[in-house]
Amino acid sequence: MKNYFSHNIIVVFLFVLCSNLYSNNTITNKSKTKSEPLGKDNIAYKWGQIALVATANDTEKFKPRPTVTSRYLGLTFVAIFDAWSRYDKDAIPVYLNTERRPDNEQILKNKEIAISYAAFGALSEYYFSDKQLFASFMVELGLDPNNKSLDPTTPEGIGNLAAKAVIEARKHDGANQYGEENGSNGTPYFDYSVYKPVNSPDEMIDVNHWQPKYFSDGKGGKFAPGCLTPFWNKVKPVGLQSGGQFRPGPPPSLSSKQLKNEVKEVIDLQFNLTNEQKALVEFMRDGPKSVQQAGHWLKFAQEVSIRDNHSLDQDVKMYFLNQVTAMDCFIACWDTKMFYDFARPYALVHYYFKDQTIKAWGGPGFGNKEMKGQDWRPYSPDVFLCPSFPGYVSGHSTISGGCAEALKLWTGSDTFGSSAIWSTPGSMTEPNNIGKSVELKFPTFTETANMAGISRVMGGYHIQSDNVEGLKLGRNVAHEVWKFYNIHIGNKTIDKDDISVSK
Repeated sequence: MKNYFSHNIIVVFLFVLCSNLYSNNTITNKSKTKSEPLGKDNIAYKWGQIALVATANDTEKFKPRPTVTSRYLGLTFVAIFDAWSRYDKDAIPVYLNTERRPDNEQILKNKEIAISYAAFGALSEYYFSDKQLFASFMVELGLDPNNKSLDPTTPEGIGNLAAKAVIEARKHDGANQYGEENGSNGTPYFDYSVYKPVNSPDEMIDVNHWQPKYFSDGKGGKFAPGCLTPFWNKVKPVGLQSGGQFRPGPPPSLSSKQLKNEVKEVIDLQFNLTNEQKALVEFMRDGPKSVQQAGHWLKFAQEVSIRDNHSLDQDVKMYFLNQVTAMDCFIACWDTKMFYDFARPYALVHYYFKDQTIKAWGGPGFGNKEMKGQDWRPYSPDVFLCPSFPGYVSGHSTISGGCAEALKLWTGSDTFGSSAIWSTPGSMTEPNNIGKSVELKFPTFTETANMAGISRVMGGYHIQSDNVEGLKLGRNVAHEVWKFYNIHIGNKTIDKDDISVSK
């Protein structure tokens, strides 16, 4: 289990923190460089790294909650954008209500200070247990974390006001962050929707609907996690009109040949997993102590920043689009999940292939073998058997489809050209059967999203319909948020059907 709760991404974070984050290229020490810091050296990029560390820490402290952390990241980058907008000639803030600063104040130093205070304020509110991390970074930047000025004529005041405006505007947005929604009990993120699964962990009443499953607690016991944030369909989006704006049609019916074929596909894919496919399943799973899907795509966006040598202005805008897309994709995805409350392959395989002999993966330590259909399980360890919420549509597919499309729209090209080394395929799932190191290649944004989506089918978490409709939903969300983005960067020539602007 120790291997499962470790993740290569943390090594990357620590390396970044040590070698890049606290470099001499700070706000108050500009004597060593005459040109604007670009790529990983710009302050927006560095706050992105801090946000990723906080997200990983949040996962470690509170267990994976990708819906919640997508909102934290989304609103943090809205606050950063709003503060920055007051030092741009055209941009329009989302929540901040202060005057644009005059041309002679629209300089890099003021932008850096403003977005730093905005990031510090927002991150301290949402990732409150890491406030000292954020304060330490402010000090490294030569800024006073105790400066609470709300003076709208100073960058410090604008940054603080931007964070304050976002925090205030998003209270009562349906997320129940403060346990304040009607029907709540005062506990943060309490399920005020009073969702109750049709099926219990011990009894299958209707196979069409989601069933909780027992996980190992790693100590010889077991527990059945409840549905993760079943009220997330009620959260107010940022760029969408509503969570249900692009809700897909229903999943294939239980009596359809399509559904049975898709379930059989899951069995076959999982049984035939290659070393490379196991690496892909685990890389895209991005499990405990991870940055979840919104953070994963923020990492991909940061790779674009390094690749293209982004300025602060470019990163602020790209992260704003990227993370609002991720946040709204989660809301749209949960709208579909909770509307249909559809089963996962775990239950569907047991239903279709009960008492039939199938060839499948037998679990950690057992490898591939023959078994009865009712003994089938996803390619997962006992401590995280399968995601604890309905299957249709796939969250990985929705968020990946949306964020990939957003990056394609923003860069004006589908070319990505990234890669990642997964050194120990199987380590998160079957630690006694670790494969050889694999280099995963991501040639385009679209293909990266497709790889994320199919990895969930390979792993046994989703049927193909969950994946295909999720990718489609995410791309629809991205195009809607793209319109929202163009309005807020001040693009005055918007074609509602096909927006194409310079960045």
